[in-house]
Amino acid sequence: MFRTLAKATAAIAVVCTAAGAGLALDEGRAGAATPTAGAATRTAAFTGSDFTGTRKIRVDGHSVNVSCAGRAHRGRPLVMLMAGGGEGLDNMAALQKSLSRTNRVCSYDRLGEGASDQPAAGTLQTMDDTGALLTGVLDRLAGDRPVVLAGHSLGGYIAARYAPGHTDRVKGLVLLDATIPHLTRDMNRTVPADATGVPAQVRDGAIAVNEGQNPEQFVIADGPVRSAGHIPVEILKHESQYAEVPEYGPALEKMWAGGQREWQRISTRSSLTTAKGSGHYIHTDRPDLALKAVQKVAHRAAHQH
Repeated sequence: MFRTLAKATAAIAVVCTAAGAGLALDEGRAGAATPTAGAATRTAAFTGSDFTGTRKIRVDGHSVNVSCAGRAHRGRPLVMLMAGGGEGLDNMAALQKSLSRTNRVCSYDRLGEGASDQPAAGTLQTMDDTGALLTGVLDRLAGDRPVVLAGHSLGGYIAARYAPGHTDRVKGLVLLDATIPHLTRDMNRTVPADATGVPAQVRDGAIAVNEGQNPEQFVIADGPVRSAGHIPVEILKHESQYAEVPEYGPALEKMWAGGQREWQRISTRSSLTTAKGSGHYIHTDRPDLALKAVQKVAHRAAHQH
């Protein structure tokens, strides 16, 4: 999450992590290429090395920190883990280790996060930028293999925005309490302008992050959910996170749940589950459910026709 805005309450933490999403963009452009050109690029860029551990790779002139584990199996997708805003790839290290027993799994730090380069000073990133970076990372780590994207919070939002324009490569999604598609609109509807105290901090913190006040300098705007066709999608939402927000806790929970239902429109094969006993960090609070969801999607991606 974006830690600099997450200190007031756990509820603010959800919003600040979640707020790193929602760009209105030309989604067909975000790191996309025609299938023929994309395949040629992947073949040329793919390292071909199933390394284990952490290393730096160059993507479009940037140094990007990546980590991989597990063996590649014929016909099985590469699982790419995508952490929330303000989090380095180490935040999902435990899930990566568990998955690596049966899957080839990697993770990476977006610009401004972890050990990757910082965005250019004084510039703001858009979804086109982060999508192009993801395409470059996948070119290096996946080559022509199919890919399953599994993202938490902001990472889930980016995965969900990226997949519809890249169905030649992305064959499955796992969204772990992903940032909701219309966070700014829904936050303003849920917490009124005259609210004070913690509720106002939650609302104002989300808006500040949306405007690019976050480690990735990522500008956020609401946007509709686009279809990725029939790929398997598992969506997990937290059970409780806003209990400490006076007066508006139940309304904020309803807002978040509604946003998770919106994500179901991304595929005709999407499923939404509440992770019992979890807060926003589902992969930490209920690692069993996160692991099961990724394994399920990876299996389906490997066997879909």
